[in-house]
Amino acid sequence: QTRQGQAVQPFVRRFDLPRPPFDALIDGVAMDVGDRRYASFAELRQYCYRVASTVGLICVAIFGCRSEPARAYAEHLGIALQLTNILRDVPVDLARGRVYLPLDELARFGCTEADLRAGRMHDRLRALLAFQGQRARDFYAEAHRLLPRDERRQLVAAEIMGAIYRAILTRIERRDYDVFTELVRVPRPRRAVIAASTWMRVLVGLP
Repeated sequence: QTRQGQAVQPFVRRFDLPRPPFDALIDGVAMDVGDRRYASFAELRQYCYRVASTVGLICVAIFGCRSEPARAYAEHLGIALQLTNILRDVPVDLARGRVYLPLDELARFGCTEADLRAGRMHDRLRALLAFQGQRARDFYAEAHRLLPRDERRQLVAAEIMGAIYRAILTRIERRDYDVFTELVRVPRPRRAVIAASTWMRVLVGLP
């Protein structure tokens, strides 16, 4: 950590980066040590903030955005991205001994870790995963609402990332939330198209 901290220092000074997101990011990485479970979404949201929103907060500072709306946008977009990752990677995370779906929500939908490990889609499991997907959609929508229009060009990289991850979520939805058969990906050519079209919309001021 000392060597990494020293390597980051010139950039911290150059861009006047705030320290709290770095500290929170380290705490988030520490939360991934060992088998992990989250009792509720309140706990999971803290994790998502620490490992994803913090990166967004650092990035928007590098982009030169210092407004409160820009920081709020980064926080909500980071959570949306991480929730998409969690939904896509359920079987991958299980293999590593981690379950990121809140345990109280598994119980609410009548699902268990055994259902996740079996990887056989049924109505209760599909409803659970659809609930997670809609939550991610809600965070994307809130990020879009918070996006400061006068700083949109500075945030184009974040907008591109959000568009690509929304495409991942759309593919999961079209697969009826079957994330067990194969890892859901957006092919590289499609990612390039999404990036170019998003950049053009931002450039000309389209929604």
